[in-house]
Amino acid sequence: MAKGITTREQNYSQWYIDIVLKSEMADYSPVKGCMVIRPTGYGIWENIQKHLDRMFKETGHVNAYFPMFIPESFMQKEAEHVEGFAPECAVVTHAGGKKLEEPLFIRPTSETMIWYMYGKWINSYRDLPILINQWANVCRWEMRTRLFLRTTEFLWQGG
Repeated sequence: MAKGITTREQNYSQWYIDIVLKSEMADYSPVKGCMVIRPTGYGIWENIQKHLDRMFKETGHVNAYFPMFIPESFMQKEAEHVEGFAPECAVVTHAGGKKLEEPLFIRPTSETMIWYMYGKWINSYRDLPILINQWANVCRWEMRTRLFLRTTEFLWQGG
């Protein structure tokens, strides 16, 4: 067994962490629940992204980017959809030293913003289909984190 790596038989969870850290795929950030994806780990993400992006584009999809800040009113409209995320949401209430008129959620998921924009863009059936993909980051305040598996901020593909 490699030096400093717990065996799977001893402690499966610790073995996983040891492998991720020793392979230099990721490291813990000074922000609890966040990680730094190191070049090795990010290279794996880029390869996955490149492969999927090619597949999506072959089906006519294009990439777009939607804001990471979601108005509270959007989240309230989709309360049932968002209910499962509610305890994990990070909310911005102040900016520039002033209280915001409406709190902004840091994207726990993109659907509410995407649906709003589709509502602006789709005026008839002739505007369909809309084949959009998004590569973004998402924030969910996870209680128990694990590198790559459960972190407060993580990379996301949605479309």
